[in-house]
Amino acid sequence: MNYLNGENLSKDLGERILFENLDLSINKGDKIALVANNGTGKSSLLKILAQVEEPDNGIVRLRKGIRSAYLPQEPTFDEGTIQELIDHSSSHIMATIRAYEASLEAQTADYNTETQRAFEQASLAMDQADAWDFERKLKELLTRFTITNYDQPISSLSGGQKKRLAISLAILQNPDLLMLDEPTNHLDLDMIEWLEKYLSNSNMSILMVSHDRYFLDSVCNQIIEMTDGRLQNYSGNYAYFLEKKAEMEAAQAAEIGKAQQLMKTELEWMRRSPKARTTKSKSRISSFYDTEAKAKSGKKTQDLELSVKMSRIGGKILEIKKLYKAYDDNVMLKGFDYTFKKGERIGIVGKNGCGKSTFLNMIMDLEEADSGKINRGDTVVFGYYSQEGMKNLKPGKRVIDVMKDVAEVITLANGAKVTASQMLNLFLFPPQMQNQRVEKLSGGEKRRLYLLTVLMKNPNFLILDEPTNDLDILTLNKLESFLADFGGCILLVSHDRYFLDRIVEHIFVFEGQGSICDYNGSYTEYRIEQEIQAKQEKKAAKKEAADASIAKAEKEVTKTKMSFKEKYEFESLEKEIENLELEKANLEAELADNPTDFDIISKATERLGVVIAELSEKGDRWLELSELEG
Repeated sequence: MNYLNGENLSKDLGERILFENLDLSINKGDKIALVANNGTGKSSLLKILAQVEEPDNGIVRLRKGIRSAYLPQEPTFDEGTIQELIDHSSSHIMATIRAYEASLEAQTADYNTETQRAFEQASLAMDQADAWDFERKLKELLTRFTITNYDQPISSLSGGQKKRLAISLAILQNPDLLMLDEPTNHLDLDMIEWLEKYLSNSNMSILMVSHDRYFLDSVCNQIIEMTDGRLQNYSGNYAYFLEKKAEMEAAQAAEIGKAQQLMKTELEWMRRSPKARTTKSKSRISSFYDTEAKAKSGKKTQDLELSVKMSRIGGKILEIKKLYKAYDDNVMLKGFDYTFKKGERIGIVGKNGCGKSTFLNMIMDLEEADSGKINRGDTVVFGYYSQEGMKNLKPGKRVIDVMKDVAEVITLANGAKVTASQMLNLFLFPPQMQNQRVEKLSGGEKRRLYLLTVLMKNPNFLILDEPTNDLDILTLNKLESFLADFGGCILLVSHDRYFLDRIVEHIFVFEGQGSICDYNGSYTEYRIEQEIQAKQEKKAAKKEAADASIAKAEKEVTKTKMSFKEKYEFESLEKEIENLELEKANLEAELADNPTDFDIISKATERLGVVIAELSEKGDRWLELSELEG
């Protein structure tokens, strides 16, 4: 079943055309990732398909009856509290709930055929939308995303909290088609893994833009690559896409190589300018131009080169001694100790708000510790890529001027010197982009430019706080290659599991309230170990419960003799049961003799119920004790 069609879609920004005449269809069961380099229009295409942005040309058709939801990369909300946002949400479920409440109120105020029919229809709509326990589901999901204060003003939420709130509201619309723009940005690793499992197991059709390669591998069954304003479809997950793309590029390169060899031969023939323009020669001339077009069709791939000169680092690098930091009751660090060694590369993971960025800021002397010491080596040159550093890219400045503020000339690792313009070109900023204003760049392009300004300072100790956010996969791959060869120290915070696995060999796990687990290994190794430990703990708990149950049963089996107290109770029960049986018979006779006396019947019946209940209870206890008596 076809859910959505985009036909002949075009988008022109004025200074550049993003795409022209694109066609894209989404069917039931599709879980599609749209991949492309930054600035090529993938987010713009997603907005157009979600019908929150208009194309310059073309049309988007959503199948009638299909519900869709869209998660923007940077969600924005109206003023008010979280509860007010939920109550006034325009989602179809909230509209269904409000319609039901209105019909109930109308029926209560004036019960008639019309209000009854409206109430029945509203109740049916509640059934179809599965909206009866919407509030419970919503609060359960918001709690999972660490949002519990519904009276909190929207304006006080961080970017990460807004993203998590937007994800919760999108999921709870229970859409047939869910469109997501960078859903893993601002989420910690536990939340990413939960969302990954949820989307993988859901029946929703999905169209997403994401740079998280493990996430794409797990969730998607189709990849659509957007290159030069064209779409190329690959069935399978992201790993399959990489494999097939490499095969296709190798085949194309081989064809172009053959065409180039053939063109050399044909070019010599063409230069001899055959005088006889026979049908055969005209055909060969036509064939030559086809061969020439094929030979020249290979585009030189603009590659991202990261190769900067690194300052020499001495023996003393960075010592952290008994570091403490807390904000009221929220403890970030509690006596943390560590001495960095040459060439170490350490990843930092943990839930949002547990102190990861605060720790980096303290190392950079941007925040003060409550107590403890941070000793920095004299030869250490820090390169700090922070979440707040993007603010250093001032609007109104040209890209080339941003670069020249750092250095007019840069020395590469091999000793060669390049100008700021040449370095920008290597970083996928061609000459026509270098004179653009910073505010004209896409989010990913701004991050790439900011990353360049950090690396150009020739650091020997890189501190990176969420460097992968908004970077396209080409930039990520090249950044990973650079960091893999980087000879200095690396300390990075990231929620990108693939990035962590490629770069770091040591993990600091911020567990909350100042507790930090120092794990020597990759992130995936850490998670595997955690899962094994959780299974062992679960198995041990089951065994403990089974052992306790067996012990209880054995204790009951071994008990074959009554105590003195139980023997006395057993003998008393026989007399009590005998007296109750006699009273029961008398009450039944009294009822039979007075069939018309209401007072006698009422009192006798009430007492008979009590007697029967006591007989049952005492009879059960008598049987239990009689088994012990044998």
